[in-house]
Amino acid sequence: MDLEQIYRGAGAYLQGHFLLSSGNHSEFYLQSAKVLEDPRLAGRLADELAAIIEKAGVEFDSVCSPALGGILAGYELARAAKKRFIFTERVDRVMSLRRGFEVHKGERFIVCEDIVTTGGSALESARLIENLGGEVVGFAALANRGFCKVANLADSSAKSGAK
Repeated sequence: MDLEQIYRGAGAYLQGHFLLSSGNHSEFYLQSAKVLEDPRLAGRLADELAAIIEKAGVEFDSVCSPALGGILAGYELARAAKKRFIFTERVDRVMSLRRGFEVHKGERFIVCEDIVTTGGSALESARLIENLGGEVVGFAALANRGFCKVANLADSSAKSGAK
């Protein structure tokens, strides 16, 4: 599956100069909402992402995504993998669980984003999950803008040895 072609076809691959929320600059912008507004396309992407995770041998119980951008991608991944889904959101700039969501001791999570730039929101979600007794066994995203490297995740204060 050619992700760039999918984004271009949906009118979601924008070119120009963009200041990203991370503070980084980019010559392109991926507008995932335009891709994920089509349930068939969202399902296809999530099915492929779930297959990649399964092929890697990563076993998990639930999916967690940071709000707002990761919610649709994470929900679709959870649907494809037949797993539970929760999301984190910022309350006074602090990543939090609300809406009655809980993390159970030892529960294994994939943290899923639509687009990863630096990995900051995903890492904040991972730290929260682990502080509540869960285990982050992996990170997933539809696309990586290229600023997030495995080293970013390995050097984080998240405790899990996520793949």
